[in-house]
Amino acid sequence: MRKIILSTALALIASTALFSQARKPIIMVIPSDAYCLREGYVTTYQDESGNTKSAADYSRAFLNDENLRLAISELSSIMAQRGFPLKDLEQTLKSMETQEAEAALFMGSGGGAIYESPLDKLKRTAKADIIMDLDFNLKSRGPQKYISFNLRGLDAYTNKVITAVSGDGSPSSVVSVGLLVEEAVINYMDTFNAALQAHFDDMFANGREVTISIRMTENCPVTMYDEFEFMGEVVALTDIIDWWMDENTVNHRFSRASGGDYFTDYEQVRIPLFKTVLGKERAIDTRAFAMDLARMLNKEPFNLPYRLNERGLGNVWIVLGD
Repeated sequence: MRKIILSTALALIASTALFSQARKPIIMVIPSDAYCLREGYVTTYQDESGNTKSAADYSRAFLNDENLRLAISELSSIMAQRGFPLKDLEQTLKSMETQEAEAALFMGSGGGAIYESPLDKLKRTAKADIIMDLDFNLKSRGPQKYISFNLRGLDAYTNKVITAVSGDGSPSSVVSVGLLVEEAVINYMDTFNAALQAHFDDMFANGREVTISIRMTENCPVTMYDEFEFMGEVVALTDIIDWWMDENTVNHRFSRASGGDYFTDYEQVRIPLFKTVLGKERAIDTRAFAMDLARMLNKEPFNLPYRLNERGLGNVWIVLGD
């Protein structure tokens, strides 16, 4: 009997140790577009077609809105208590300022311009797996106050909604916005976090979903249907790229969305979260995955020059040709 009890205890300890070492997603809380628009935190930017678009101004919102800072701080504390430390928005915004100067140098050196919305820049800098999109209102009922909130968990790469909760906190005489946020969301967080972890576990097992597009310039010396001798057979370039996708995606999962003489688009491309480089496991993103394909196309027998155009965290174009 003693042996059985000891074995059971050891199994429980081992299980607990494995659970504690389980990988956790990188998560960041940002104010929703609805919140920023309502509070007047909006900026404009030029898209690749030269059109002026408006977007949330996260820097101004975070610097000028004390209630927002308190709300995000409280959510960070709640998530940390449940084993989900969050990426710090303030530090990420500071990193973005540094990268702006680097991007200006890149564009001035003759490289292709990177067209990104403020949200895309934030995602790329943070390298988060999941975005917690927060909208809230501070309301009054007589002398008491309460928080009305809407919280969504989004896949940072696809913008697909993973889970969402909304509701009103109980009216309270508490003055702190942080405490009002805690009272409003606390009963939802265990279920919310479980959904986030389940989504991340699926990504770990089945790959992260991204999109890859291949484009050819006017000066590209080949088309998608030109044939090459490859692995002992004569095969069209488009079929060779399909083969590479099948070999390198997790569980061979990808979808060829469309294609023609000078382009191919892939959707629902499941890429691994990690790969071993020089004997060490490293996290990879859409750009790193696309780079491996581009490097293959740059070698014999193709010899195709390339550049990468990042069009968001989960969408990369491989542009072939001069």
